[in-house]
Amino acid sequence: MNRWEQLTGGGSGEQYAARFAELAGQGQDVHGEARLCATLVPPGARVLDAGCGTGRVLIQLARLGRDGVGVDQDASMLAVARRNAPGLTWVQADLADFDPATAGITPGFDLVVAAGNVFPLLAPGTEAAVAATLARVLRPGGLLVAGFGLDRDHLPVPPGLTLAEYDACCTAAGLTLTDRFATWDADPYDGGGYAVSVHRR
Repeated sequence: MNRWEQLTGGGSGEQYAARFAELAGQGQDVHGEARLCATLVPPGARVLDAGCGTGRVLIQLARLGRDGVGVDQDASMLAVARRNAPGLTWVQADLADFDPATAGITPGFDLVVAAGNVFPLLAPGTEAAVAATLARVLRPGGLLVAGFGLDRDHLPVPPGLTLAEYDACCTAAGLTLTDRFATWDADPYDGGGYAVSVHRR
């Protein structure tokens, strides 16, 4: 069981979607992840949203002209995603043992995005395997973009993954760090408690 399942019980899709709808209704920007990803790959690019949740990021990327597939283990989250964007491809799978071939997903993605604290919420010890899987579905030169908290102020669970550990997982998967930001608005990383990392295959 991953840390997300331990935290939510796997049934929080509607609640999660309602929270972001409320934020958007209050005028808050809820599309920073998609906006950054859209600056990194051109229209028509293929994107895999790893840990896609309710599909907020991938649906916005589709509106911006990117083609995508979303993968998540939480059925309640995927139910919201499928309802809101039935034309997109949504796959239920645990990233720790995700097999793109079994899921009918063709590799060669231009970008994989893992937003929403995906890596810190994996089952401890599976981070390297997940990084390797995500690296394999990228085309040569493709990008893995992951944003996650590093301290208790930026995580719903106690911190369990450092940037150095994450970078080591990516290096072992054949990826090279190209950029690191403090926010999805691409502010320079200053050593704070949240980081968005861009690695290239």
